Amino acid sequence: MSEKEIKLWSKSKTSKFLFFGMPKFGTSVLMTFADLALFTLYSLAYGLPPFITTVAMALGKLTIAASQFFFGWISDAKYTRLGRRKPYLIILSPILGVSFFFLLLPGLVLDITDASILFMWLLVWYQIFNLCYGVTTPYGSWMTEQFRVDDRPKSSQYQQIFGMIGTAVITIFSMVVLTACIDDIQTNPDIIPPEFLYSVLIFGIIPVVLFYLATFLMPTEPHFKIDSNIFQNLKIILKNKNYILVIIMIGLASVAWIMIGSLMLQYIVVVLIFDFMTNIIASVIFIIGILTFLYIWRRLVHKLGKKRSLLYIFLVAIIILPFSLLGLIPMDSSIIFGILFILGLAGAMAGWFLLPPVFISDITEDDEKTTGELKAGIYKGFPSIVLNLFQIVGILIMGVLLELPKIDVGTATFSIGHVIWGPICSLILIVAYFYSRKFVKLDFDWEKEE
Repeated sequence: MSEKEIKLWSKSKTSKFLFFGMPKFGTSVLMTFADLALFTLYSLAYGLPPFITTVAMALGKLTIAASQFFFGWISDAKYTRLGRRKPYLIILSPILGVSFFFLLLPGLVLDITDASILFMWLLVWYQIFNLCYGVTTPYGSWMTEQFRVDDRPKSSQYQQIFGMIGTAVITIFSMVVLTACIDDIQTNPDIIPPEFLYSVLIFGIIPVVLFYLATFLMPTEPHFKIDSNIFQNLKIILKNKNYILVIIMIGLASVAWIMIGSLMLQYIVVVLIFDFMTNIIASVIFIIGILTFLYIWRRLVHKLGKKRSLLYIFLVAIIILPFSLLGLIPMDSSIIFGILFILGLAGAMAGWFLLPPVFISDITEDDEKTTGELKAGIYKGFPSIVLNLFQIVGILIMGVLLELPKIDVGTATFSIGHVIWGPICSLILIVAYFYSRKFVKLDFDWEKEE
C-alpha cells in the first residue's frame, strides 16, 4: 500500500465521517418516502388500486436491482482524475431529484382520476427514479475505500444518523403533512396542496446539493489498481461462497423489512387511527429510538461481534412484530400501545440499518486479502440484484395482504392484512435467524490485527 493509501486509511477525523454521511440524508428522504409513503400516496390519495400500485413498485425494484449493480460494477472499470466514484455522483444525482419531483406530483401534468394513465405515470417515473438511485452504489463503495475496518461501524453510524435525520423529516412529513393532504387531494384531485408541492420540491433538491458537497469535500479515493476486467471481477465474487450466503441472508430478511417499513405508517393511520398530535409524538419517539439504538448496536458490535449482534437484532424484531395482532382488540386509547410498538420496531430497525453496509465492506476487504484487488464497486453493487428480487416478493405479499377482506374493530374498518403482517414478518425473520446462525461468517481473524 502506498504512502497516500496508508495516510487515507489512517484513523479518520470526525469531518471525514460527516462528509461521508451527508448524502445519506438526501437519499433517505427520497427512498424512505418511496418505501414508507409512496404506496399510501398512490393508493389512498390518488385512488390507484393497492395491488396495481404494488405491481408498479415491484417492477421498480427490478430496475433498482439492475442499476445499483451496474453502476457499482462499471465504476470499478476506470479510474479518472476524480477517482472512480465521483463522476457518477455528479451525473446521476440531478436526474434523481427531478424524477422524484415528477413521481410525487402527477397532478401537475395529468388527470389523476384516470387510473390507467396514473398507473403508467407511476410505472415510468418510478423506473427512472430507481435507475438513478443507482448512484448510491458508487457512493457506498467509499466505506471500503476510505475507512479502515475498525472505523467502518462508526462510518456506518454517522451515515445512518444522517439517514435517520432524513427519515425523521420524511416520517414527520408523511405522518403529519401527507396524512392531512390525503383528504384534500381526494376531495379536489386537480388542486395540489401548497405545503405538499413546496415540500416535494425541496426534497428533490436536497440530495443533489449534498452529493455535490460530498464530491468536493471528500478526498478522492486512492488508485487501488485493478488488473482484472469487469467480467473477471464478476466471476470472482460469484465464487466467494460466504459473500453469496450473506447476500441471500440480507435478501431473505429484506422480505420482512420492506413490509415493516411500508406498513408501519398504514398501521398507525388505518388501524390505530392516530390523530395529528399523536402522529407527531410517535414520529419523534420513532426517530429518537432509532438514533439511540444506532449507538447501542454500534457498541454491541465492538463488544459481541457482528454475527451475534445480528442475531440479537432478529430476535428483537421476532418478539415485537406479532403484537400487531393487538389491533384486532378494540381499545379506548391506542396511544400507549402504538408508541411502545413503534419504539420496539425502531430498536430492531436501527440495528438492521447499521450492519449490512459493514458486512459488505468487510467481506470486500477480506477478498482483497486473497486477490490483492479492492473491488469495492462490484461488491457493493451486486447485492442489490438479490436484495431487490427479495423485496419484490415482500411488496407483492403486502399487496395481497391489503386486498384481504375488511373487518370492523371499534370505530376502525380495515383489511385483515393490516394486522396479520406482523406475525408474517416475524416468521420470515425466524427463518433468517436460523439461516444466519448456521451459514454466514461475519467476523474475520484479520480484523484483530488491524
